[in-house]
Amino acid sequence: MKTSVIIPVYNEEKTVKEIIEKVLDLDLDKEVIVVDDGSKDKSWEIIKKQKGIKKIKHEVNLGKGAAVRTGIKNSTGEIVLIQDADMELDPSQIPILIEPILKNEAEVVYGSRNIREVNGNDKKRDLLFFLGGNLVSMTTNLLFGTKLTDEPCGYKVFKANVIKSIEIKGNRFEWEPEVTAKIAKKGIKIHEVPIVSNSRSIKEGKKLRRRDGIKAVYALIKYRFFN
Repeated sequence: MKTSVIIPVYNEEKTVKEIIEKVLDLDLDKEVIVVDDGSKDKSWEIIKKQKGIKKIKHEVNLGKGAAVRTGIKNSTGEIVLIQDADMELDPSQIPILIEPILKNEAEVVYGSRNIREVNGNDKKRDLLFFLGGNLVSMTTNLLFGTKLTDEPCGYKVFKANVIKSIEIKGNRFEWEPEVTAKIAKKGIKIHEVPIVSNSRSIKEGKKLRRRDGIKAVYALIKYRFFN
């Protein structure tokens, strides 16, 4: 099964080349789709020079959800995986994320920084971001009867037919709780795999803000009752 690795990019000139190279080096059947979401730094200039990838550019910044939507639209693999362009999530973990799908044990797989099988999953994570992430996970479980430990984790993997059957409306970070809600409403179990993360601070370039946690909870409540 071919894996479409979608890399949404916004102002990641320091890490995007390394991320692309790490993904390309993986020994698996894959295509790499890099979507530059209107970066204002040198990210697009770096992306243009990379070989062996699909390169797509948004002329203006639309948000991560919009970039993911563009990547999915242009994907041809049987598996779709989202890989952030920073170095918080190392692509060396991709094989363990797609394994449950390759073994036909799951249709959707999320990474989790909170499963204790991995020691020190994310020692640098800001306490408020950690608590906010737990709140989002708890809200998801309460509303949809899931058992997720880390809903906001950036690593999300789908069978292509599943993700392409879902209309993603959210343009920014709220696309993630939206997709989670719509998958849960379809009765599809989300399988979690323990992963290691190396969180950045806002000063180091982290795009997520605390207000995005509030938006995530709102999206979960919204999509519990509407589509």
